[in-house]
Amino acid sequence: MNRRMIVFAIGKLLSMTGLLLFIPVLISFIYHESQGVYFGIVGLILLILGSLISRKTPKKKNIYAREGFVIVALSWILVSAFSAIPYVLSGEIPHYIDAFFEMVSGFTTTGSSILTNIEAMSHTGLFWRSFTHWIGGMGILVFVIAFIPIASGRSMHILKAEVPGPVVGKLVSKVRATARILYFIYAALTVIEIILLLLGGMPLFDSILNAFGTAGTGGFAIKNASIATYHSAYFDVVITIFMILFGINFNLFYFILIGKVKDALRSEELHYYLGIIAICILVITLNVLPMYNNVLEALRYSSFTVGSTITTTGFVVVDYGKWPLLSQMIILVLTFIGASSGSTGGGIKISRIVMYCKSARKELRKALHPHSVETIEFENQPIDSNVISSIQGYLVIYLMIFVVSLLILSCYKIDFTSAFSAVATCLNNVGPGLNIVGPVGNFSSLSDVSKLVLSFDMLAGRLEIFPMLLLFAPSQWRK
Repeated sequence: MNRRMIVFAIGKLLSMTGLLLFIPVLISFIYHESQGVYFGIVGLILLILGSLISRKTPKKKNIYAREGFVIVALSWILVSAFSAIPYVLSGEIPHYIDAFFEMVSGFTTTGSSILTNIEAMSHTGLFWRSFTHWIGGMGILVFVIAFIPIASGRSMHILKAEVPGPVVGKLVSKVRATARILYFIYAALTVIEIILLLLGGMPLFDSILNAFGTAGTGGFAIKNASIATYHSAYFDVVITIFMILFGINFNLFYFILIGKVKDALRSEELHYYLGIIAICILVITLNVLPMYNNVLEALRYSSFTVGSTITTTGFVVVDYGKWPLLSQMIILVLTFIGASSGSTGGGIKISRIVMYCKSARKELRKALHPHSVETIEFENQPIDSNVISSIQGYLVIYLMIFVVSLLILSCYKIDFTSAFSAVATCLNNVGPGLNIVGPVGNFSSLSDVSKLVLSFDMLAGRLEIFPMLLLFAPSQWRK
């Protein structure tokens, strides 16, 4: 293992995080708030510490799979841990575990919160909280790679460990160029959403933060009632559209930019993604129609909720905990399905779900015709047996983590629905669950142990499980 390269990469990350922490300082100057001081202090410490750690470039700069997993897992833990400190120092989130939970939720774009009165937060605190969504959405290390050269030609292993999905490919030959293209598309869509929200009359600060939450599919609310505060059909429609857009594989946006529109529209994953959304919206709309004044109102709320759930954004415009059981069950299922690979969304991912279904169909046909030979295809390409084995292993480990987490939470005073939905929503990076952790509730009442377990679940879910598990494997650290 190239340990010097791991330390070097983490040093670069800490330096970048230190620089980013000065942005809230600027916000505090604009709004004449004192909280920016604490962000500045932590930012300066990280900048100095990161510079000292990464001052000497290792002779061997190659990063292989093992180093990639360790760098990614440690980076996400450390960034979350350090980002929590300003909130504790300022007194806005006095308890460190609560602050750590909030920051993990931010960077992993989960959107689960321990805050009981969001509107009491300073502009400074609210900005950094939502900004973590934007940075974490595309990936902390992807952001660093885009602007700082870390490794010589081996950064792909970092990209694979951090970008969601079973298969990750480069858009161009160089990983750094790929990272920059991804962030250009990401930033452009964010700016467009900000402009559209401004045109609808949303304040600038609110527009920026809500766009951050949408882009990262994180969904941290800046108002106690989330998006429902604005009582605007226009805002609901704009945010719904952009939530769904950010749940699409960013490679498809790149194909559209270079003129390969037909290739993008032929995407099998895209068809399944949009198809699932359309069917769920239709069923929920019909199911909740008696609760609303007309079809358009029911369609508006069902579309927003489906878009928010399948993309794992977690914004709320209505208390779906009061909806009929069928609608609630559809929402719960959507938390597991998730968005497309290569998007900012969480969950198991559409591509894996499709492959699971095709693999199951293959086994059923094989039971009827034992001697038949059938190849599983996805996106008009045969799927390698290693990929099938990988996604099957992923599901087994996913279920094991889910069960263990549920058992730990059940040791504390919490009902089954709340515990189950809390694990589901954190492991799938969704945000709100049901009952006490539902759309009108929060995670503040949970025990410290439960919050730490759920923090691990959020990190494992965002990093596709393996980096977090391998971090604790003794064999991972042997030379």
